[in-house]
Amino acid sequence: MGQRVSRTDFEWVYDDQPHTRRRQEMVKKYPHIKKLFGPDPKFKYIVSAMVLTQIAMLYVMQHQSWPVIVLVAYCFGGVINHSLMLANHEISHNMAFGYARPLANRYFGMWCNLPIGVPMSVSFKKYHNLHHRHLADDDLDPDVPTLVEAKLFCTTFGKFVWVCLQPFFYGLRPLFVNPLPVTKLELINTAVQLTFNALVVLVFGWRMMAYLLIGSVLAMGLHPVAGHFIAEHYMFAKGFETYSYYGPLNWITFNVGYHNEHHDFPAIPGSRLPELKKIAPEYYETMPQHTSWVRVLYDFITDPAVGPYARIKRKSLDRPKAPTAEKSIGLINDSWQPEVEQKKR
Repeated sequence: MGQRVSRTDFEWVYDDQPHTRRRQEMVKKYPHIKKLFGPDPKFKYIVSAMVLTQIAMLYVMQHQSWPVIVLVAYCFGGVINHSLMLANHEISHNMAFGYARPLANRYFGMWCNLPIGVPMSVSFKKYHNLHHRHLADDDLDPDVPTLVEAKLFCTTFGKFVWVCLQPFFYGLRPLFVNPLPVTKLELINTAVQLTFNALVVLVFGWRMMAYLLIGSVLAMGLHPVAGHFIAEHYMFAKGFETYSYYGPLNWITFNVGYHNEHHDFPAIPGSRLPELKKIAPEYYETMPQHTSWVRVLYDFITDPAVGPYARIKRKSLDRPKAPTAEKSIGLINDSWQPEVEQKKR
């Protein structure tokens, strides 16, 4: 368990991210890809059913023992909460109501956020845009582990601990890498979430608040669905920075496994990404891909060639100035939008 990783630095590259070039090439070759743009009309109903299921579980679970609460939180409630986090990922790309109704997407994200227990929807949107615009940027991409993480968690046991604590690193890293001003919508998100949490405690007790939070934390750590965090961008094959997974766990994660496809076309909802792959299979079938998120977690922890250092990074040559509180609202816009929607603006 004390075996050290073989890498001592990140994989530094000096070219632009591949998704921009590939997107342009694919649209030129297959212009009908644009028909896939826009929200999935079923999405908001599916998400609302998940939120209501978790609220119903508070009634079902309120008199259960702690071992049962933790077990159900890991196996069921946490899976729903993780899926809701990925629903917020879809919402961050305006896939609930479309680009023309950004505020409707933000408020729906707050509804989707409720069972998770921690206000994250609006903040996630803000920082996730940076991940798309500045993929692997040393200063701007909050998805890349910091040098401190890479140095501290560089053994087999260290990587195991890092995976278990992943929700805390994932949530707190943006505040250290590239903190942005707090917006009014983030304050509203926080107020709505704290009000919901207070109602849960008042009606069902602290144990049910713990059920929601435990599920959220456990399902982001050492859990099969959390394998996508590592599968998406950690370098398992030299020179490749984004990986897709086409297995069954996509059914409960809004197809987040189609990650090359998502970065190529963030304006296509997860439900239509398999269709994108069918239209242009030559762009995706030849790239390295994962077959199991559980295997990804196992390999990440046990393989000395993989660890927090196994990420492609780019130097920030033109780092923008920190935005003012007013200008930070502009980060609500996506890194790339369909041409039709851009013209509407």
